Amino acid sequence: MKTIYLLVLLFQLSILSAQKEIQITDLTKIQTISNVQFSPDGAHILYNVLSIIPDTKDKWDYQYQRQLWVSERDGQSTSRQLTFQKEGATGGTWAPDGQSIAFVRSVDSKPQIFILPMAGGEAWQLTNEKNGASNPVWSPDGKSILFSSNYTLAEISIDSTLNPAKSVPAWPTEKAGFINNDYLKQNNVKADPNGSLEEIRAYLALNEKDKKAKVITKLQFQQESGTSNDLSFNHLFTVAVSPEAKPVRLTDGYYSFANPQFIPHSSKILVQSDIDPTEHPDRSLESEIYTIDLSTKQLHKILGTPGIAYNQATISPSGKTIAFVQSKTNTVSIPALSIIPLNGSEKDIRVLQHDRSISDIHFSSDEKNIYLSSPSNGGVVIFKIDLERNQSTPMTSYDEGISSFDMNHGHFAFAKITIHNPSELYTADENLKVLKLLTQFNTAWLADKKLSHPEKYSFKNEKGQTIEYWVMRPIGYQSGQKYPAILDIHGGPTAMWGPGEASMWHEFQYYCGKGYTVVYCNPRGSGGYGEEFMRANINDWGKGPTDDVLQALDGAVAKGGIDTGRLAVTGGSYAGYLVAWIISHDQRFKAACSQRGVYDLTTFFGEGNAWRLVPNYFGGYPWQPEALKNLERESPITYVQNIRTPYLIFHGEQDLRTGVIQSEQMYKSLKVMGKTVEYVRHPGASHEITRSGNNRQRIDQMLRTWEFFERFLYPKS
Repeated sequence: MKTIYLLVLLFQLSILSAQKEIQITDLTKIQTISNVQFSPDGAHILYNVLSIIPDTKDKWDYQYQRQLWVSERDGQSTSRQLTFQKEGATGGTWAPDGQSIAFVRSVDSKPQIFILPMAGGEAWQLTNEKNGASNPVWSPDGKSILFSSNYTLAEISIDSTLNPAKSVPAWPTEKAGFINNDYLKQNNVKADPNGSLEEIRAYLALNEKDKKAKVITKLQFQQESGTSNDLSFNHLFTVAVSPEAKPVRLTDGYYSFANPQFIPHSSKILVQSDIDPTEHPDRSLESEIYTIDLSTKQLHKILGTPGIAYNQATISPSGKTIAFVQSKTNTVSIPALSIIPLNGSEKDIRVLQHDRSISDIHFSSDEKNIYLSSPSNGGVVIFKIDLERNQSTPMTSYDEGISSFDMNHGHFAFAKITIHNPSELYTADENLKVLKLLTQFNTAWLADKKLSHPEKYSFKNEKGQTIEYWVMRPIGYQSGQKYPAILDIHGGPTAMWGPGEASMWHEFQYYCGKGYTVVYCNPRGSGGYGEEFMRANINDWGKGPTDDVLQALDGAVAKGGIDTGRLAVTGGSYAGYLVAWIISHDQRFKAACSQRGVYDLTTFFGEGNAWRLVPNYFGGYPWQPEALKNLERESPITYVQNIRTPYLIFHGEQDLRTGVIQSEQMYKSLKVMGKTVEYVRHPGASHEITRSGNNRQRIDQMLRTWEFFERFLYPKS
């Protein structure tokens, strides 16, 4: 017996010794499931899988690719890949009879809709729209598909289908010096730089069209990675599911229409739009809910109120009730989950009790409950909303993340993030208690990996708020020894981290594999804890959240195993801001790293497309004296002379969400003063570099951060 026990022990030890830490290139092995959808009969599950594949031209580069897969709900057969082309596939959706799937694939750099017969055979192209076609929605009878296509203002002004009367917008386009938008009518004037005023204007317009000049008249001209004066409008079409079928226009004019759904047992669809003839689309933040009659194309407004945005409209199975979220514009708030009868009005709105952000709204088949997902307490959780009792109940764990889910007559299917695995597909019973794993996309490469498991703790801050934080020990951690630690901070500021948050899964495990303890928390201002908590950092971006994250670090230190002489801090976006604030007010860290941060709030208003954070959080604009005082007080650049911590600053060169000049100013200020600072720019990178950016640059940024920390936490003599 002793011999058998010894052999088993040796076998277990051999397995453990063969395990390896997470490596930097393991980032490229992660496959992510999204867009989970049951077949109409509930027997199969359709979903997208995002993979990172090697670039065929450069061995160090990688490309993203999405493909469609299908699994049986009962898990009796192996999951099956449906699409294989290098262009990938997105937006898969079942036909009502379950015999076909509509999806989107790029053709000549434009999205087009394809139909894939499930009985076998190649997918065939349904649309060939010059501006592309996306977001396919099957009609209830399966004979036609509703889709979206995008057009610029200039295109609509001359399009006989979308603008039969050749009219100009009723709202002001804000072209300086022109009244009634008449300049849009001058489309037939000959371009001549030596001609009349009208011909010179035509020549100048031609230069704009040919990208020789970019004339800005929009308020919201900054995009994620460039500037543009183009206004674009999303319009809806239907097309018969037949080769060579011609699309039929449903909407027109200088407005956008989104989230279309067929209303059961009717000849209408439900849509969202913002139809305001008095206000430029950049200035109008409202969103309204309409129905469109498919035969007459007439719009009927159900909900629309000045200062309110109605979004995520979802029709119930009977077509009698609409669920949606509503929020005030120009404020920091959590949209309120609400319902209304299809034929109701504002007075019939019923607000439901659910103090969390919302996605993936689903009615139960009997319409007694609504199921949805929400970030909450470190996880992304499926909640059940009892409509009769107006009661919200979490159905899944706060320690996991549900990234996409669907339901079909008492069964659930969902993609889930766990501590052990960044994405797999599961099914569950109606109570979400009996789970079945259907896929193994990440299981194989994780089989020989050592993973760190987060320990969850909490404390009360000076406001009496509960602050949750997590401690991840380094791989190979031994009690009684001390290890370096990284305080990792989330952005937003309304983001939320926890074991169920997908974007940091690899980074946390990588640092733990390198011998670091990782500490992270959700300070005041984070999402996932209700509106009062989220608003707790208004006009207090610096001191209050700093107190919370440093108290979390102190709590981790008190639990032992952390070398307080080897502490580092890092974070991106708002957390890049907070890192700068911390090291200008606290000197405990041996090294610090800010990614794509904001450092001067007085200029951030002009430099980034997230500029509305300035009035929403600080009560006004830089030219207003009281607001200016707030912005200067809360700007890390105000305290830059106090920074003594060795500092690494990252920014993508095409990042216009926060504005790359923010990091230039911080770096140059420190460099003039002779401080220890290093500045890294990533060419072509936008604000999304660490989440969905170039994978070589994602790897580069993480490696540079670790290498920089090693310089100062383990200095060479």
